[in-house]
Order: sequence, then structure tokens, then C-alpha cells
Amino acid sequence: MPKAIISPSVLASDLGKLNTECQRMMDGGADWLHMDVMDGHFVPNITMGAPVLSCVHKGVPGIFMDCHMMVSNPEKWVDDVANAGGALYCFHLEATNEPLPLIQKIRERGMKAGVAISPDTPSTAVSDEVGNAADMILVMTVYPGRGGQKFIDRCVPKVSELRARFPDKDIEVDGGVGPKTVGQCADAGSNVIVAGTAIFGAEDPNGVIKVLKSTVDEAQTKIAQART
Repeated sequence: MPKAIISPSVLASDLGKLNTECQRMMDGGADWLHMDVMDGHFVPNITMGAPVLSCVHKGVPGIFMDCHMMVSNPEKWVDDVANAGGALYCFHLEATNEPLPLIQKIRERGMKAGVAISPDTPSTAVSDEVGNAADMILVMTVYPGRGGQKFIDRCVPKVSELRARFPDKDIEVDGGVGPKTVGQCADAGSNVIVAGTAIFGAEDPNGVIKVLKSTVDEAQTKIAQART
């Protein structure tokens, strides 16, 4: 049974105190920290790059950086992110024609490999070969690179479809996820939850992390029982 993993999105933090904010999340029960890397090409925004990741890696001992690469030519940045201490390199299938060699390159650099699909990309775009080769599959529940979007319900069935095909794989959801929407994601089979403002903007972020994690744990238990 895939374990519950909560990965707060640091873009929702006070970026002027990034290391402190990341440490606060780790101390509060976060498993991973979700680092959104945007290049201004694949998506319209520009965010952090390898130098920032390197500073966080050095400043926050034991951090697992879940690097969501919203970039064109994702092959280009594998070495930089690996050298910066990235633990998981998740690229968009829409950004490459050669996902399998890219997964191999990521693994060779000592990182886990993730593949992401945007809201308009069907789950069938993740072939059995690619899905089995990757460590994680990310289903976007908002359009990448655009802030302030609402959770897109129509993306949830893709999580169910992928969970049915890959019962033991880490499946992540990202975009508009919080206490009100996590149940849909968890019941569909997602075990890795990315949440930004729902955690960083909460009066009790540690409590939100606990709620998200317990919701996923309960759903995964039900899914496992249904298989037996």
C-alpha cells in the first residue's frame, strides 16, 4: 500500500525566508517539499532554479526536494538539479518526446523520476512502459504556471485510472488541493498530496498536514481492502 506523503508547495511560502519556511514545514510533519521550477517558456512564469535549490538543500538538513520541472527541454536541467540536491525530478510528458531515456538519465544521477500530465492530457498518455519506469506520476489539477486557479474536478478520474493501472506507484496531485478537496484525490487513489496556500496560509499548518495525511491513509486502507 503506497504510504501517505505530504509535499507542501513552497511557492506559497514567504520566499524571503525560504529556508526557515521549509524547515518549519519539515518540523510540522511534511514528508517532502514541493519545489516548482518554471522557465517562462513551458509556462509563462519564472520561479526558482538550481541555485535556489542548492541553497535550500544546504540550509535545511534532510530535506527531500520534490522538484516539479515546468520547463521546456527537461533533459537540459537534470545535471543542474541533481548537483543542487534534488531528490525527485518530475518532468512534463508534454515537454519531451523521449521520456524513457530521460527517466534513465534522472536515475543515473541518483534522483527519483516523476512524470507529470497537465489537465488536458489524458491518463492514456502515460504508457505502461513509461509508468512502470517512473517512480511517481503527477496529475495536475490546475493548469501549470497559472496562479490562483480552482481545483479542476474533471482531472480526478485520471487519478483513478492511473491507480488501477499502477496499484503500487506513488501518484501525486497538485493544484487547488486542501482539506476540502483532498478527499476526492485520496479516494481516487492519490497518495502524494501537494498543497500550497492550504498549508502555508493556515493558522495551524501542522494540523492541516495531519488532516491531509490521515485522509490519504484512510483512503489507501479502503483501497487495499477492496483489492483483497
